[in-house]
Amino acid sequence: MTALINKLEHEGARAICGRHNNKPDALLEILHEAQEFDGYLGDQALRTIAEALNISRAEIHGVVSFYHDYRREPPARHVIKLCRAEACQAVGSEALAAHAEEKWKTPTGGISADQKIGLEAVYCLGNCALGPAAMIDGELYGRITPGRLEALVAERLDKSERE
Repeated sequence: MTALINKLEHEGARAICGRHNNKPDALLEILHEAQEFDGYLGDQALRTIAEALNISRAEIHGVVSFYHDYRREPPARHVIKLCRAEACQAVGSEALAAHAEEKWKTPTGGISADQKIGLEAVYCLGNCALGPAAMIDGELYGRITPGRLEALVAERLDKSERE
């Protein structure tokens, strides 16, 4: 058997694929778990997944680029997802997003220079009645004001600096 010189194994991705019996129909679940393992989907993990599932890297790239929840780069320490759907827009989400961009000096879709804050737009967090909605490090919040957003983020920054 011929071995590829540039083939690097990602042990975490290999184990995740094994738990799913290397079944291609489990690709979405495998990608979510692999991203959780490293915080993002790196080339090494994607190559390993493609080989384990016997599917092309192009197919995997198509799936990863289609779904906005997958990341190809390491995330910021704290990720703020701001709902930009119509219900939240009606109660001020656009102004909230503009405030966040100015406060942390990063555009939506970007990461602050110090790598501490990432801003992401999402188009429904399922919290429409309590808009504007935000998800900070995976925790959902409703009726977010600029002041409340700053306080929630400051609390996380303080906590992570103490750790």
